[in-house]
Amino acid sequence: MKKQIVVALALLLGSFTYAQKDEIKAAEKAIKSGNYADAKSAINSAEALIANADDKTKAKFYFIKGQALYANGNSSDADMDAAIESFDMVKTIEEQSGKSKYSGDVDEIKQSMLSKFLSAANSALEKKDYISSSKGFEKAYKMSPKDTLYLYYAASTAVTANDYETSLKYYEELRDLGYSGVETRYVAVNKETNEEETFDTATLRDISVRAGSHIKPGVKKTESKSAEIIKNIALIYVNNGDNEKAATAIKDARKENPDDLSLLLTAANVQLKMGNKEEFKTLIEEATLKDPDNAELQYNLGVIAADAGDIDAAKKYYSKALALNPGYVDANNNMAVAILGEEQSIIEEMNSLGSSAADNKRYDELKEARLSIYKEAVPYLEATLKLKPKNIDAAKTLMQIYSAIDNTVKFKEMKALVEKLESGN
Repeated sequence: MKKQIVVALALLLGSFTYAQKDEIKAAEKAIKSGNYADAKSAINSAEALIANADDKTKAKFYFIKGQALYANGNSSDADMDAAIESFDMVKTIEEQSGKSKYSGDVDEIKQSMLSKFLSAANSALEKKDYISSSKGFEKAYKMSPKDTLYLYYAASTAVTANDYETSLKYYEELRDLGYSGVETRYVAVNKETNEEETFDTATLRDISVRAGSHIKPGVKKTESKSAEIIKNIALIYVNNGDNEKAATAIKDARKENPDDLSLLLTAANVQLKMGNKEEFKTLIEEATLKDPDNAELQYNLGVIAADAGDIDAAKKYYSKALALNPGYVDANNNMAVAILGEEQSIIEEMNSLGSSAADNKRYDELKEARLSIYKEAVPYLEATLKLKPKNIDAAKTLMQIYSAIDNTVKFKEMKALVEKLESGN
């Protein structure tokens, strides 16, 4: 009785194996005729028992399955991902078994897939379809995991599309991989154009130099993208309301890159978004020591000082920003605002005075001080309007000031500009 059961099971297993192979053959035939739907159906029927198959059958099964799911590039995103996994299984099985029958074909198919993914990703990027572009680059990365640049592009295009959930996942993977994005570039100067050109390899560069068409061969390293990746991770955390995660991410990154100004500024911005103005100020002051010629840093310190009510300090920082960059619109505008802000205390004192001789004398003094404030603010407002001609607020303020200081010509000129701007012309 026991022997009969053993024989029956063996026969049953053998029939399953034959059925499985028949399904694989049917799928292979359907693929050759371009009928990928039937190929998928046959593969699904064969998959139930594939775990018990030998390595040769498994390799063939996953090779056929990959082709069926890929459908020559016309499949869904889910099927495309599954196709990549199937082709990877072929490589894994044959590497472990030491027998390679389909791996070469898989490499050719994957190279074709990679080219299509990159072409589609770049085409979508040109059309500003960032979501599709990101998906294309992510698939290219899956095809060639050693090319982490594709994952970086997938993250960058996803963040451009405001798909923060996807971009965060990719950026975190890049961070965990230790990706820096530093590339070696081989350069030489074209003798005819006198411009530096980049070559794919040192050999190609050296051939051009020996041919006499190029001079000054050299090697350059691109800047690391680590700071950008950490910054974007932190900013996405902030956008998601995960401020503590953002602060922690940057803190850890700064330990690795203490001299990175970009990370320092990101840390400052995160603290500002968290409402920690004192910490923001401390970090910005640290940044100004690292980069004393940065007008934006000086401007930010001015904003902080103004918010704290320290007008003298705010004017000092705005002045430094303008010394570094006279065309800084916001610094000009904020300097005018800071100066005019001093008017309020004068108005309050003027309104509190009585009608005595002493009060009248003090009133005249305050009036002169008020006019001095107006005259001090004028150059900054004029610069603001020159740099930003449609700034109606600056135009209206100038119109009021010209009226107050009895500059009739300028008043009429500014009144006409305000009316033009309000009419939308």
